[in-house]
Amino acid sequence: MAEKRPVIALAGASGYIGQNLMEKLRKHADIIALSRSGDQKDDEEQVTWRSCDLYSMVDAEKGLEGADIAAYLVHSMLPSAKLTQGKFEDMDVILADNFAQAAKKQGVRQIIYLSGIIPEQEKKLSRHLKSRLEVEEILGAYGVPVTTIRAGLIVGPKGSSFPILKKLVKRLPFMILPKWTRTKTQPIALPDVLHALDSSIGNEEVKGRPVDVGGPDVMTYETMMKRTAAVMGRNPLTINVPFLTVELSKLWVRLVTGSPKEMVYPLIESLTHPMVTQEENKVEGLSEGRISFEEAAREALEKEEENKDGKRALPMFQPMQQDVRSVQRIPIPEGYDADWVGRYYVKWLENTLNPWVKTEVDEDNCCKIGVIFNQSPLLSFDYAKDRSTRDRALYYISGGMLADSGKNVRGRLEFRKIPGRQEAIVAIHDYMPSLPWFFYKYTQAKAHLVVMALFRKHLEKWGSSTVLHHA
Repeated sequence: MAEKRPVIALAGASGYIGQNLMEKLRKHADIIALSRSGDQKDDEEQVTWRSCDLYSMVDAEKGLEGADIAAYLVHSMLPSAKLTQGKFEDMDVILADNFAQAAKKQGVRQIIYLSGIIPEQEKKLSRHLKSRLEVEEILGAYGVPVTTIRAGLIVGPKGSSFPILKKLVKRLPFMILPKWTRTKTQPIALPDVLHALDSSIGNEEVKGRPVDVGGPDVMTYETMMKRTAAVMGRNPLTINVPFLTVELSKLWVRLVTGSPKEMVYPLIESLTHPMVTQEENKVEGLSEGRISFEEAAREALEKEEENKDGKRALPMFQPMQQDVRSVQRIPIPEGYDADWVGRYYVKWLENTLNPWVKTEVDEDNCCKIGVIFNQSPLLSFDYAKDRSTRDRALYYISGGMLADSGKNVRGRLEFRKIPGRQEAIVAIHDYMPSLPWFFYKYTQAKAHLVVMALFRKHLEKWGSSTVLHHA
């Protein structure tokens, strides 16, 4: 009798690494390919596509149904709505928390997570690496064993870091080398990363632990840029510029490469850290990449040229919609929970904006927010009792003058505790405003950010204030 093939849910299946990993996994597993545009893709042999927006816990639960193992290849650097307000770190919290809770509910036995190398003895990590570590902690917060494959710069024709490096080398008549280019790094070829991910599946030795992976070459970023130039047949003049700070480097790299700032800025910030594998995180057979940097760079460049010459597939675009995602992080006062923060926010809003704002809360915790000179509410929220817990209060945006009632199908507001921290994420998802877009963007959207900043400062003063403790 043939051995049953494992079912692997792949989050980020339409991304570059996800596509390559899927081709490798389908040889010995059945794949549930998760993507926000999954309904636009055709199922293939051993591959079933599912539309899944990981900002929705319901979607995450449906996406992971039937999976034995789940691979998480997701980050939120790029905007996910027409207007995205908030830091990518906070959005990554929501994605990871939904995924982890859904994995627990659906009986997933292992989560495979692709992250970055976390430098040892670094007191202050970059925002990107700090977020990657926080995601790792959240994925493991609900009891499902997590195997984290930590890699530095991945050398492949697409992705993020190597294409940016290639553009720098290709477009500059001479190479400007800031101080951070003397930092050591251990790049790894894409096939070696795929091998480590594939070999981790069902591997009891690596369940619940991080695994550092790197190629055979340890070098500085300066050396890597010079070797990339050599592979491209170039020998540009190099100029060391100690005055070019990380902040200036971010602007310079963005200008030269044309890459979006949401991707460039966090990556450049991370280049100040040495990205070299550590002995305590090495696993024989997984950690040691075998492909040299020059070989990996040459293959990546050749594949890129092949893709240019070949017939390009037209990208799949989501229908343009005027949706909003706004995410902020706030403290939770000691002794309280996220559900309480949600209820307290409405009360605080009326007290702070009194006498202009009025709120109504019924016995089911549903609420309306309005102004004194108008009987109709500005926004109405229905409390989702069946989807809420002490650690997460969920409210559906059910109406109001400021919501587009015809399009506002999935609009919601949530207050979510971050596992292991006395902090919460406040998030608005899939909100469709009724105001004309330009007017909304520069009035209501800005006002929301101001209100959330005031609420955060209010909660930060909780410990030293006695006025709030009766609430």
